[in-house]
Amino acid sequence: MSEAQCLTRAAASLREVVRNIKPDQLGAPTPCAEYDVRKLVKHLLFWGPSLGAAARKETVPPPAEAEQDLDLTGGDWAADLVALLDRTADAWSEPGAWEGTTHMGGPTELPASLVGGMVVVELVVHGWDLARATGQHVAKDDDLLDYVRGEVAKTADQGREMGVYGTEVTVPTSASTLDQILGLTGRNPTWAP
Repeated sequence: MSEAQCLTRAAASLREVVRNIKPDQLGAPTPCAEYDVRKLVKHLLFWGPSLGAAARKETVPPPAEAEQDLDLTGGDWAADLVALLDRTADAWSEPGAWEGTTHMGGPTELPASLVGGMVVVELVVHGWDLARATGQHVAKDDDLLDYVRGEVAKTADQGREMGVYGTEVTVPTSASTLDQILGLTGRNPTWAP
């Protein structure tokens, strides 16, 4: 499976989770300690344009309003997020998206394949966060999870230094690939609301 196919599958999985979040679940806690469902949705909406722009080798300035100030009332935030996921998957499916260097919302150039891998990890891990918080299950995709485990293993230490990942949670050596990913990102695979 290609990197672009991994991203497409990750976006499809997260899309399904988003479509099944009920309005009364927005205040539910998530395994991502600093976010409830509402804040995690805002996080995805806020950073989403930068994720797609990175595939096009563009830098998109952050929205004028802060992440926490995004308003989810009065609009169809789920449709907005689904459309954003579609645009991100389309952008990373274009020839050349995974080649050369790109930016991730700032001036620092990074290998496009590294940024693309980070986008896949973001979609898979936050998809699990939202699914767990709202009582959903994410379909198992072994090829996708193998790819994500490799990407997380390459960047886990750097992610912890940047505050993107929490302290590693030790999981048994016999743990599933998903549980290994979650542990590396600082999540407890047995977390429950």
